[in-house]
Amino acid sequence: MRLSTLPLISLLAASVSAGNLFQQLAGNQMSLTGGESQKIPGKNPLQHCTDDLSEDVLTIEEVDLIPNPPVPGENLTIKAVGVLKDTVTKGAYVEVSVKYGLITLIRETLDLCDHVKEVELECPIEKGKLTLTKVVKIPQQIPPGKYTVRADAWLADDEHLTCLTGVVVFAR
Repeated sequence: MRLSTLPLISLLAASVSAGNLFQQLAGNQMSLTGGESQKIPGKNPLQHCTDDLSEDVLTIEEVDLIPNPPVPGENLTIKAVGVLKDTVTKGAYVEVSVKYGLITLIRETLDLCDHVKEVELECPIEKGKLTLTKVVKIPQQIPPGKYTVRADAWLADDEHLTCLTGVVVFAR
């Protein structure tokens, strides 16, 4: 199974940038962990990594996944809206991790500006309101199990952009 970061980058890009992750990891059942105060508004399995969002450069207004839950072998439409308090420039980065149960499949740091073209944005991404719609194909064959995804994003000067996490469960 090939794992990449396009829907995660897609969600952060509208919200600002990150990945083909849900394209590879979306399944028949999605669930949230943590409290409702952390949940990202909309029809999605995402939540903020922390309750204190006062320092975040990105305010995520809504993320919708259509259909939710995604269906293997079908298209998934990601619609996201967010507001940037500052411009995203070269050097902004996201730390991405994907776990399958307790096993870490991916742990990498990606330059956001190297990946925003995948979601039809270009750096610098000016401050203000952002809207993103991205369609990705969900693979037909997805190994069953629980996947935990985390993306923690930062500007070039290490100012915190946002942090998203979600749990995707594939039924047997």
